[in-house]
Amino acid sequence: MHHPTHHLAKALVAGSAALTLLLAGCSGSQQPSASGDSGDPAKPAAGRPLRVWGGNTTPIAENFNPFNIDTALYPTFGAIYEPLFFFNQLVADPPVGLIGDSYQYSADGKVLTITIKPGQKWNDGEPLTSADVAFSLGYGPNHDAAMVSAETPDDTTAIITYTEPRFTSASLILGSTWIIPQHIWADVTDYLADTNANPVGSGPYLVKSFTEAAYTIAANPNFRDGAPAVTEVQYLGLDSNQSGQDLLATGKIDWVGQFIANPDAVTGGGRIATMNEQQDPTVILTCANADLGCKGAQTDVAVRQALNLAIGRSTIREKAFAGLAGEASPAFALLPRDAEWLSDQSLATSPQQADAAAAAAILEAAGYAKDGEGFYGKAGKAIELDLISPDGWTDYNDAAKLISEQAAAAGIRVNARTVSEAEYWTPISTGDFQLVMYGITQSLVADPYSNYDQYFQTASTAKVGEEPPRGQNYARYSNPKVDQAVKAAAATQDEASKKAAYATIQAEIARDLPYIPVVLNASQAFFNTADFTGWPSDTDKYADPLPYLSTASAIVLAHLKPAGA
Repeated sequence: MHHPTHHLAKALVAGSAALTLLLAGCSGSQQPSASGDSGDPAKPAAGRPLRVWGGNTTPIAENFNPFNIDTALYPTFGAIYEPLFFFNQLVADPPVGLIGDSYQYSADGKVLTITIKPGQKWNDGEPLTSADVAFSLGYGPNHDAAMVSAETPDDTTAIITYTEPRFTSASLILGSTWIIPQHIWADVTDYLADTNANPVGSGPYLVKSFTEAAYTIAANPNFRDGAPAVTEVQYLGLDSNQSGQDLLATGKIDWVGQFIANPDAVTGGGRIATMNEQQDPTVILTCANADLGCKGAQTDVAVRQALNLAIGRSTIREKAFAGLAGEASPAFALLPRDAEWLSDQSLATSPQQADAAAAAAILEAAGYAKDGEGFYGKAGKAIELDLISPDGWTDYNDAAKLISEQAAAAGIRVNARTVSEAEYWTPISTGDFQLVMYGITQSLVADPYSNYDQYFQTASTAKVGEEPPRGQNYARYSNPKVDQAVKAAAATQDEASKKAAYATIQAEIARDLPYIPVVLNASQAFFNTADFTGWPSDTDKYADPLPYLSTASAIVLAHLKPAGA
């Protein structure tokens, strides 16, 4: 099983805010068991926790630090810590107020006035006020270098002033920055070091107990909307897609987000329902930039372009993703949702059929020649690239094998290798890789700006050996034209100006391919509708029902009720 990606976004607008989406986690007041109370599907839901897949890795490492976006556990992001507003990526509706009540930009986009709901408390009973909001927006990696001041004329109003317009950054500032209590974090100088075992947040849940196999969160009695109806949620650590499917089928887990090639095998009994919202691009992440320290033939744009043409995406969709994935766009816009922002219809989807001849032509034009074994190289050295994916992420593993075969047919040697999750994330963040099967987190709103800001800007990357201080540009991609266009898009509300900026970005990234699109990933959620009610559905898409998504997963938890309650 897998998450769209640690995909936690690291920060925000020109450096503002810890943007996040997911992470590995698990929890429990008791160990998950094959039998017994917490595993008995016959026991009434009102008498047991909701049991949720908490990520692959066991033993589970206790971490509820919202700044550890790649290692903090799922409930950190939404169930415990919250942003000001919820932006629902499934629909084009206005954002829903969480801590926040309303917001307004000045005419020039440089002053953002935020009003929060009155009378809120942190889960330790202390008041939550606009001072906490101002503190959070200026703290650590949340701080935007363009932020001049954060004023709080009263307990429910924060006025944030910037040197540059921040229109386009609304979903990042308001929807992806975790609001933290000043009375706790003002004394924390190294915000990355603490695992934060007893987190003080504003969300609907608080941490109850923790083991290395599972952990439990319990309803927060100080939550502004009242304690949620599901009083306990247990997160279980599982080790592969198959174990999650087995536990679903036998009624021992209630909510997972994972790839299941034959969903009918799970949903056929009527207890489990599913949704598959194709949102997040699965890509070949390349360490693309030799100037920042990337090593390997993939630093040559011709090799990336050839690999892009060598891939047979329709075959990959059918064989690795059981026909459940969609077609990804090299413009990194979600279609049809973002259709108004697509500058060139030829960039709507990546080529679906392999074209080994076209791949060969690109390589030969760039000075590569075939060796005696039929593989391309230069100066007597064959191209040889490692493509890694995590053990147990069966769709990624199968896709990597197919890509290796398809690349070989085009004369490009790609070795598909699997590694543990621990061996997967660290090289990505530090740039110690050539090719990685990877998931990009889709923008929260019907506008691809955050994709460009987070994944393609120079400000969102770092040289090899260092982690990006903000953003998730793990490709180490750096293009001044893209940087300038991202800045221009952030500074305008004029549709024509933004389209012009996006046209530049889309042309550059579709040519340079630091992330080679593979598919629009199947994002399958499975959930127990027999014992718990209130889940999203195809007719009520109030939130994306993936248990690893930040904020959206907490919106779902707060909607749920034990059946019959």
